[in-house]
Amino acid sequence: MADVTIHRGLKEIYLDRTKSSYIDGKNGKLYYRGFNINELANNSTFEEVSYLLIHGELPSKSELAEITKWMADAREIPSGIITLIDSIKHLHPMDVLRTIISALAAFDNNLADESMDANIERGLSITAKAPSIVAAHVRLRNGDKYIPPNPNLSHAANFMYMLYGREPDLMDAKLIDKDLILHAEHGLNASSFTARVVASTQSDMYSALTAGIAALKGPAHGGAAEGVMKQAQEIGDESNTAEYVNNLLSSGGRIMGFGHRVYKTADPRALILKVDAKNLSERKGNPKWFTILQSLAVCMEPYEKKGICENVDFWTGAIYNLLEIPDDIFVSIFALARIPGWTAQVAEQLNNNILIRPLLDYVGELDKPYVAIEERK
Repeated sequence: MADVTIHRGLKEIYLDRTKSSYIDGKNGKLYYRGFNINELANNSTFEEVSYLLIHGELPSKSELAEITKWMADAREIPSGIITLIDSIKHLHPMDVLRTIISALAAFDNNLADESMDANIERGLSITAKAPSIVAAHVRLRNGDKYIPPNPNLSHAANFMYMLYGREPDLMDAKLIDKDLILHAEHGLNASSFTARVVASTQSDMYSALTAGIAALKGPAHGGAAEGVMKQAQEIGDESNTAEYVNNLLSSGGRIMGFGHRVYKTADPRALILKVDAKNLSERKGNPKWFTILQSLAVCMEPYEKKGICENVDFWTGAIYNLLEIPDDIFVSIFALARIPGWTAQVAEQLNNNILIRPLLDYVGELDKPYVAIEERK
């Protein structure tokens, strides 16, 4: 067998070229289609960013109005889907979302059309429906009635409306909108890679996005925000933080919400959300979680020189908690935000497709003799 170099986790391996997003890990910058994430987070909307990621350019005023209306009209989910959600409402929200995204294919009357336009439309349709799925599940499992979407509300505001049964505060809705923007795309992470692998086999958009959700479910990828809040709840008070960190790290544990495979300095998304988390905690009159997380960040400062800094998940959990969003749908919100990014990457893959098929270096024995079962010990 040949002597080969193993790149565990495909680290530092370039699979292809992209125009979707660029991560400057050294300087802590993130770009969508060439636009700095700070510009988009402070000036754009999730509908506009969805258009940008999928079409490659910012929309004109009429194009933005068109996609906003199209997505609003596409939010409704079939009654059969609502029945299915109700039948599996006991499952984790990510299991429900994964199952339902796959099931949506059964309601696609043009499933045989595998053109680029059809696939992009499917991606946008799933983007529009995903918040309805998550909100429907939360309400049904709580014994509440499903609330139909309101086409007069923004994507983010409608999600909160369907979740709570009332129109949200405008500032709260804008904060969720910003959160969705910040999570919409992030290079060739585990879930985007998974979606691309499925697309490379010439499977369909539903399969690719379902696979992306399956990969995102794992705590090593998408589940950190939920883990951050669990740690904050275990700490209970900022006076306990230092002891908690020392005990956890000395026992080989990991502080959730710190470190990233790509960023060697602060995650730019975390810097944005830190300010929002502080402002939200003051506005809600509930500084407890921000104070605990801030003390946790201070305890972790010595590790910044090793590139272990706050990532986007660290402050996300505090924001969701202050908005009274259930802990177990944190990663589901991450997923519904990431669908436009997956769609853009699947479209890139299909536009110049090649089957993604890495190799494994075999290190086992060869030509082992087969022993009849009667003679085996």
